[in-house]
Amino acid sequence: MNWFRLIRWNNLFIILLTQTLVWACVLVPLHQWNEGAFLLNTLNFTLLCLSTILIAAAGYIINDYFDVKIDAINRPEKVILESSIHRRAAIIYHTVLNIAGIGLAALVALQAGKLHWLGVQLLCTFILFLYSSHFKRMFVVGNVVVAFLTALTIFTLFVYEPVLWQYINQPSMIRKADVLLPNPFWLLAIYTGFAFVLTWMREVVKDMEDHIGDAAEGSVTMPIKIGLQSSSRFVQFLSLFAIVPLLIASVKVQGLLGLYTFFILTLPLMIWVLYLPKNATTQHYYRMSLYLKWMMILGVGSLLVYYYQANE
Repeated sequence: MNWFRLIRWNNLFIILLTQTLVWACVLVPLHQWNEGAFLLNTLNFTLLCLSTILIAAAGYIINDYFDVKIDAINRPEKVILESSIHRRAAIIYHTVLNIAGIGLAALVALQAGKLHWLGVQLLCTFILFLYSSHFKRMFVVGNVVVAFLTALTIFTLFVYEPVLWQYINQPSMIRKADVLLPNPFWLLAIYTGFAFVLTWMREVVKDMEDHIGDAAEGSVTMPIKIGLQSSSRFVQFLSLFAIVPLLIASVKVQGLLGLYTFFILTLPLMIWVLYLPKNATTQHYYRMSLYLKWMMILGVGSLLVYYYQANE
């Protein structure tokens, strides 16, 4: 059980859910609509998804390895390394998981004859280590790195499924039968951007929650550098880069998907943004972070609505 907690099994499940829904709801239908090679069949997708999960798990392990002292201040009841798992064992598992993850991705890249695609996984492992050891404690940089890595879980599927790139020069909305649908390429591009912005917002809020322990360890996060209220205002500004595209999509997209985008995603996010500066306690920022996580899950869930509308 301690190992599952260490690798953040709930976050890994969200990664699994995200990649599976992107594959099943967007990429698999493309195979039915287009002729030509389709690299991410069931086996190859499973290998690639497992690769992502293993590398992410290794990232969580190395993050806790470098954060033992900070976590002992911010959330002592959740500290696992040293209390339940030896740090040396954590390093060994971190290395094994990274090698396994890169190896699985290599199997898929070799089938396509594109071994350079493996650069995505190698970049992830390298950045995850640097994030845990250096970037996390830097002003802005740490937040942006996590947002980038989150977006990369979707972008990885762009790289490994060439069929998707056939849609890059087509209009943003395409007609299938009698239904006007978002272009699959641009749909996933929006999801990638949405994941980037919301993760950046959430990382700042988490820093607001953890600012006491971070300050004790000499970190220079945004709340420590500019204060809690200024950080709240920055998150509100950042939210515009998610809210405005969602509002545009709510207007342009027809049917159930448009309604879902407005009432389940856009409106709750606007309410969240207004409520964020109402309090300045650790518990408040914890709730705000948790709510934002659920909004991200609901955003991924809209892929089911897209699939239903595309195939009704």
